[in-house]
Amino acid sequence: MTDLAPKYDPKEVEQGRYQKWLDQDLFKPSGDKKAHPYSIVIPPPNVTGKLHLGHAWDTAIQDTLIRLKRMQGYDTLYLPGMDHAGIATQAKVEAKLRKQGKDRHEMGREAFVKQVWDWKDEYAAIIKSQWAKLGLSLDYSRERFTLDKGLSKAVRRVFVQLYNEGLIYRGEYIINWDPELQTALSDIEVIHQDDKGAFYHIKYPFADGSGFVEIATTRPETMFGDTAVAVAPGDERYKDIVGKELILPIVGRHIPIIEDQHVDPEFGTGLVKITPAHDPNDFLVGNRHNLKRINVMNDDGTMNENAGKYEGMDRFACREALVKDLKEQGYLIKVKPIVHSVGHSERSGVQVEPRLSTQWFVKMKPLADKVLENQKTAGKVNFVPKRFEQTLNHWMEDVHDWVISRQLWWGHRIPAWYNKKTGEIYVDEEAPKDIENWKQDPDVLDTWFSSALWPFSTLGWPDEDSADFKRYFPTNALVTGYDIIFFWVSRMIFQSLHFTHKRPFNDVVLHGLIRDEQGRKMSKSLGNGVDPMDVIDQYGADALRWFLLNGTAPGQDTRYNPKQLASAWNFINKIWNAARFVIMNLPEAAKAAHMPDTSKFDLSDSWIFDRLNHTVSEVIRLFDDYQFGEAGRELYNFIWNDFCDWYIEMAKVALNGSDEELKTRKQENLIWILDQILRLLHPIMPFVTEKLWLSMPHEGKSIMVAKYPTLHDEFVNDRARRDMAFLIEIIKAVRNIRMEVNAPLSSPIDIMIQLEDSNNERILTENEEYVKNFLHPKNLTIATDVTAPKLAKTAVIAGAQIFVPLADLVNIDDEIKRMTKEEKDLQAEVERSTKKLNNQGFVAHAPEVVINKEKAKKADYENQLQNVQERIQELKKSE
Repeated sequence: MTDLAPKYDPKEVEQGRYQKWLDQDLFKPSGDKKAHPYSIVIPPPNVTGKLHLGHAWDTAIQDTLIRLKRMQGYDTLYLPGMDHAGIATQAKVEAKLRKQGKDRHEMGREAFVKQVWDWKDEYAAIIKSQWAKLGLSLDYSRERFTLDKGLSKAVRRVFVQLYNEGLIYRGEYIINWDPELQTALSDIEVIHQDDKGAFYHIKYPFADGSGFVEIATTRPETMFGDTAVAVAPGDERYKDIVGKELILPIVGRHIPIIEDQHVDPEFGTGLVKITPAHDPNDFLVGNRHNLKRINVMNDDGTMNENAGKYEGMDRFACREALVKDLKEQGYLIKVKPIVHSVGHSERSGVQVEPRLSTQWFVKMKPLADKVLENQKTAGKVNFVPKRFEQTLNHWMEDVHDWVISRQLWWGHRIPAWYNKKTGEIYVDEEAPKDIENWKQDPDVLDTWFSSALWPFSTLGWPDEDSADFKRYFPTNALVTGYDIIFFWVSRMIFQSLHFTHKRPFNDVVLHGLIRDEQGRKMSKSLGNGVDPMDVIDQYGADALRWFLLNGTAPGQDTRYNPKQLASAWNFINKIWNAARFVIMNLPEAAKAAHMPDTSKFDLSDSWIFDRLNHTVSEVIRLFDDYQFGEAGRELYNFIWNDFCDWYIEMAKVALNGSDEELKTRKQENLIWILDQILRLLHPIMPFVTEKLWLSMPHEGKSIMVAKYPTLHDEFVNDRARRDMAFLIEIIKAVRNIRMEVNAPLSSPIDIMIQLEDSNNERILTENEEYVKNFLHPKNLTIATDVTAPKLAKTAVIAGAQIFVPLADLVNIDDEIKRMTKEEKDLQAEVERSTKKLNNQGFVAHAPEVVINKEKAKKADYENQLQNVQERIQELKKSE
């Protein structure tokens, strides 16, 4: 056994512990083929920076599940890894290089990519050190990276197979373009926010000089790409001008007036300019009418040669200059300011430009339909909370083709080559043999393309004979935030179903966002972010993990609250002190905890073991349902209230007594319960439970591989539960009286307890030593027939009345007032219960057990009311 400091110090407890776990190889799977496998692959953090509180929340839940299952005898695998995060990481490195006066284009692809690998190595080391501080029991021998050799092979296999199946294609479409990063973006990489803008109303003159039509647009700089003006089919207002030609202002080019179903006749003037190269709807209109596609911008958002004299100007500078020219030349009718929703790049923050581009796409409908069908089967992915399944289904029902090519250098290079002479496309996992005649596509794949394969590519797929793939796939649980369902969860599901014909994980456990104390989202701009490593430095990893798991229900946001972290530290300190007391009271030759002899239990023993059994049952049930906060409340109530406040205090009677046999039994009971508590807590609080467990008699090298508590039928004791509840109520009632009259425990007082029946008398008589120890009476009376003193503090509980003669401490008038208030409260409860039982709807539909419970409550209230009323009369007579 080890001496424990008087106060819990997380730094001392956590120092060096993680390395010891690693040295003992405790994080690896057990290798027991008879055990059920249980696996979680970590949602790979981006190598763009350090972990934030959201990552800590994710991983605290994951590690809790893994540690629980490991202790329950499962063959567990918790697989670590990181994501290369194409756009995000390249943007970070380019920003760093710009500060050094460097440009990636001047450096060249190879040199730039080397710089990004250096960045990756630096931040991967930081992330691993953070995992260690959090105590994550990850099997580092299986660590993966989305650009490693095995995952790259899986990416190529998927791309080639989807291409051969006609589910990947290359085409010219309107895509979201980031002019700063100069790359395509998928729809979900675009964030819409309200911006100030305007409707610019412009005259488009008829070519025959017969007047003009009024066109309203929010993006006048795109008018250089206009190839038509459209009206709704059958719009009576414009039937005579369909087919006529207009002169495009400034440009002078003739464009036709056409009819198309895209136009809403109720919106605006019912006339819409059609710019096929700069609007997704206009692109479709252009396809239907065989209109020319004219791109008017360069990759960096500046105007190209099709913009005439505005060539080279930034798109917004062009807008300003163009509007000025339109006004001077008499084309501008009016400008109407508006606030409208505009797409911005998630990564760079700049306004996204819809523009025509040749990109690679995944045809999504067949893949999405497969997900929707699978969600109707027993092999579906289970969402916790269930409501988020609808989020998945809605997205799959309204899915668009996924643009997967990115104009970046950091990422998986697209496995497609173009013949230098013929332009022929060659798609394969390996380069063509006559490589000198071919040029590889310069683009890389969207980061989510490789991340979508994470649950199975990390386990050895496409080698389906891989031992890990066969053993641990599908994985058991994915833990992540609800905000990533579109980005990642959905893609893992459709790729897994398509390539492995299995769901990627059984359950998706979703949590919300961590907000600041005011409920605001944490962000750099607000400066309200919190570094989880700073929290660990102040309160310890176990306190942070306890806070994160007990913060909220699944799917709900939580607020960062330093007071709750201080409370978590205080709870651990309570556990520490309880463990220290138990260990200090053990004999030198104490053995490891072993099953107690229930035949020699007294009431407190029978009660605490019944409560322990109930706690084990509830905690396991709640963990299995991912109700971590509720499991935490069960643990807290049992440890703080039942074990520390009651059982340890009662055990002190025997520990301080002269009966050596009784003292030994209490020591054995205490060490068993402490052992079980530490095992129950270990998945959430790995560091402190390991320290305490190793400080007491134990068998095994670590609590991490000790058996998790199980149920014991012999501990169930309904009678002890009822008897102890009555005893505790008696003790609490007298303590309340002492507090009301300012009579501390050091001042002995007479206590008279009148009991309604012999059973209650038996409870107190058999446990009289506990009553005396907790209440410090001068004289104690326990009987069914007690003559109440004229002046006394009175407490009425179910089955008993308590009188404390306090002639020198209590004013009779004050006591009558107090009892009268209690009488009114009890009358209200009787009336409420009576009304409920007289409600025919309640009686007709409530279960019999509920009705009987209500009847019992009413009888109890009536009995207490009668006792209070009798006591009021007695007090009045004594005045």
